[in-house]
Amino acid sequence: MVVCGDDGLAHRLAAELRGVYDEQVTLVVPPDRRTARPPVVGRARAASAALFDRMVSAAVGTVGRAGPAGQPTGPAAGQRADSEAVLEAAEPTEAVLAEAGVARAAALALVYDDDETNIRAALTARRLNPRLRLVLRLYNRRLGQHIEELLDQAAALAAGDGEAGPDAGLDASTTVLSDADTAAPVLAATAVVGTSRIVQTEGLLLRAVERPLSGEDGAGLSTLALLSAGEQPPELLPGDEEVRRAAGRQAVVLEHVSSPTDAESATPARRLTGVMPLASLFSRRLRWSLAGLVGCVIALAVTLWLVTGIDPLRACYITLLDLFAIDDPAFKEPLGRQVLQLLSALVGLLLLPVLLAAALEAFGTFRTASTLRRPPRGLSGHVVLLGLGKIGTRVLTRLRELNVPVVCVESDPEARGLATARRLRVPVVLGDVTQEGVLEAAQIHRARTLLAVTSADTTNLEAVLYARTVRPDLRVVLRLYDDDFATAVYRTLRAAHPNALTRSRSVTHLAAPAFAGAMLGRQVLGAIAVERRVLLFAAVDVDGHPQLEGRTLREAFHTGSWRALARLGHPDTSSGHVLQKGDRVVVAATRRGLAELR
Repeated sequence: MVVCGDDGLAHRLAAELRGVYDEQVTLVVPPDRRTARPPVVGRARAASAALFDRMVSAAVGTVGRAGPAGQPTGPAAGQRADSEAVLEAAEPTEAVLAEAGVARAAALALVYDDDETNIRAALTARRLNPRLRLVLRLYNRRLGQHIEELLDQAAALAAGDGEAGPDAGLDASTTVLSDADTAAPVLAATAVVGTSRIVQTEGLLLRAVERPLSGEDGAGLSTLALLSAGEQPPELLPGDEEVRRAAGRQAVVLEHVSSPTDAESATPARRLTGVMPLASLFSRRLRWSLAGLVGCVIALAVTLWLVTGIDPLRACYITLLDLFAIDDPAFKEPLGRQVLQLLSALVGLLLLPVLLAAALEAFGTFRTASTLRRPPRGLSGHVVLLGLGKIGTRVLTRLRELNVPVVCVESDPEARGLATARRLRVPVVLGDVTQEGVLEAAQIHRARTLLAVTSADTTNLEAVLYARTVRPDLRVVLRLYDDDFATAVYRTLRAAHPNALTRSRSVTHLAAPAFAGAMLGRQVLGAIAVERRVLLFAAVDVDGHPQLEGRTLREAFHTGSWRALARLGHPDTSSGHVLQKGDRVVVAATRRGLAELR
């Protein structure tokens, strides 16, 4: 396996392949990690740089040295230590890929932070080895689909010309993944109260929730994990006996498995469109003012009809004439008619400024439709999202798909997510979240959750600590780069605020299993974070798996490693069905458990 990248995902992916799947790995990274693009060295980890170096050294074994012009030299060029070698090069040029052994590799992962770099290297690698399984990290999803088709077509043509040789049957597929797309559903689900963590696949919608175990959960089929309690660590995929003994303990439970179409019809969601609703043209106060004046006009017309006895339509007409001060004084009319004319003129005077305000407000609404919105007054129960980079943009889209009200905070006026916020008509506060008054402008005191996903660990931590001074019970979700730092922050915040929910998530921690599964040819459907661990969901063919074939769904289970949940194409979760050749099942597994299913 060859892994090329310039940030933490490359290091974590290499460690995943080596430590979990026992693969031989060559890691290609820039010569100096400290000059790589963030978040390679999180800004909150300056004090723990030595610890990070020891962790990386333990994970990757030996580190090669870069020669002139970034060419790889030293032990990384051809040697392997503990099944992994590190090649230092500034860019993944053809010479660097050849030196890394791409021509002999089974799979190549290109996880640079720049889409163009990954595409250029993928085209070169496909030419060097048409049989290579490629995994690319691309943010642009539409471009990724075209790149997949192009590279797969190139591999097919090479195999047809006989260039693939005797291994033409080898899976030379191309998989385009995005760490943002992988992590966004988990981050969004964590931020929303009552919203389940969801994994969607062919014909099935799997939803997991946290709740205390009851006696009805004794079978254990739906229990995915037991959460930590006191000194007890979390337990993934516990057995039936463990579940029975853990009554009352918080657990992650598979609550619902059904067709996604049924779920959508049961809870219809308001779709997001680019059409501006008519009610959004005018403020609530202005709409109430207009409604009050219309009511006054109707009341005056009815009163005139009752006082004078004239036709109701004529009464409405005369009232409107009086309202707009059209000259028809009621000199010779009864006293009641004269009083009504004066009242109508007074209402007309009140109507003029309201009509002017409506015109100006509608004009301003149309003019600012293409600009950022400010948080409306009285907003409450919303999610405050810090950061509109790659991760923040995907999280914002996911939250709006769930119809969750969001207020974004972004310091960069050129951030890529501002266009998405403008299109979705989401309020945005431009400013540095560490400055006083920015979180107040986002109405943090009435928010339900603070979701901090900026690329700076210190910014996320500072925002959370300040928000907790405003709202001690506020639910907070942090994106932190370093796992040890994230664990320490999580434990400290949980101890300091036991009545508030605190979650810390690492994007690379969530994304690496999906990239590793793609390199090994597996279809990883999604991941669910269980405290500091990850539970994977994958589609597995029953054929050729003695652990699955000939067993029922209840029997297809290995405590602490993996569990078969449902058959693909069959929304029912009947545990009595005997799995046989041709069936495909959704499996929940730990990373090591998924490796065992090889």
